[in-house]
Amino acid sequence: MSAETDHIVDRRRLKRRLTFWRIAAVVAVIGIIVVAAARDEPLVARDYVARLAVQGIIYDDQDRHALLKELTSDDNVKALIIRINSPGGTVVGGEALYHSVRKFAKKKPVVAVMGETATSAAYMVAIATDRIFAHAGSITGSIGVLMQTADVTKLLEKIGVKPESVKSGRLKAQPNPMEPFSDQARTAIRDVVLDLYEMFVGLVKERRQFDDAKAKKLADGRVYTGRQALKNGLLDSLGGEAAARQWLAEKRKIPQKLPVRDVGVAPLSEKWRELLGGIVGKIVFSERLRLDGPISVWHPELR
Repeated sequence: MSAETDHIVDRRRLKRRLTFWRIAAVVAVIGIIVVAAARDEPLVARDYVARLAVQGIIYDDQDRHALLKELTSDDNVKALIIRINSPGGTVVGGEALYHSVRKFAKKKPVVAVMGETATSAAYMVAIATDRIFAHAGSITGSIGVLMQTADVTKLLEKIGVKPESVKSGRLKAQPNPMEPFSDQARTAIRDVVLDLYEMFVGLVKERRQFDDAKAKKLADGRVYTGRQALKNGLLDSLGGEAAARQWLAEKRKIPQKLPVRDVGVAPLSEKWRELLGGIVGKIVFSERLRLDGPISVWHPELR
């Protein structure tokens, strides 16, 4: 190969290297700008409407409570839109989030926009807002409380297993799949469920201004479409976020020109769980299996 040919080859290699590093430099600069913008965004003194997503199974999420408290004290936050797409969750999860939303609502307007599903504990969250919007096909309602168990004693007998336990009282560890569900235990558990149910119905009566008869009639556990819920007074309007923004502008003087900013928290452990769930399979990390105790949920998602 001649010296001239070597020179041409070397120049082409150099040109390719320079092109690579130029592209890398541009990407790096863009990345720095994006990161800087993301870090500076909360510090920008600009009014906005916050949007919080409540989706999946609802638990007592302390990070979310802290976020709502922060939004309440942030002068730049003029209103809050809660987008709900959840079948419900634990009773405590729904109750705690209800009270966090009510604390926000005492200082700033907040509306709920239902997605495909907003049932049970998710409906409990919705009634904490100033106004509830839903699509005609949204599924909501399922007002009630559930506690489940299974009696596997017959199965254990067939395979030669005899569970043994030493308890301080006959109602300790009831319900328990390893022993028959006695009438006394059933009565005690039913009292717990009904007490929690009365709490739930009490919130519905207060927020939707129902009398006792109407609240009990609607709170028999059934689900409703958005149209049915509107007819029964369980929500206020049909429509999505655009309708919610219009209402905020007309009734609460929140300008529609204000930008909407998504807010939320995602613990690192939750991110890893979602990542592994996508790799290993949805059933392995079923959120339904993590629920324990009294729940307020309808047709829970299996992830």
